[in-house]
Amino acid sequence: MQEYPIKRGYTKEFATRMVDGLTELFGETAEENEGHYLIIYGSFKRFEVYTGEKGKTLIVDSDSDMSIFDRFTEEEANGIVLDTNRRFRQYLEFVTGYNTKERKKNAEKAAKKSA
Repeated sequence: MQEYPIKRGYTKEFATRMVDGLTELFGETAEENEGHYLIIYGSFKRFEVYTGEKGKTLIVDSDSDMSIFDRFTEEEANGIVLDTNRRFRQYLEFVTGYNTKERKKNAEKAAKKSA
């Protein structure tokens, strides 16, 4: 499970973007259960998202589907993994407002605070 802060100005439409992003970037309609949204896509056996405390963070919980390496050639499986990873990064930027570099910087700050 990973928690990502939401950029200021992105919190108003955050819940809507969280769900819309799953459809827009993964092409999947999420299954909703008590505010948790779940999809299965590519190398994700389970990809679940929900809002954190006070609606200011995105919580992502996922499980990888390693069986794709048994079902596909290594080249095809690697392509699926790369595609899933690319879409995941795009989804995080779409929902949180932070790009990869900014998310890394925020994570480093948070780690220093908790140390």
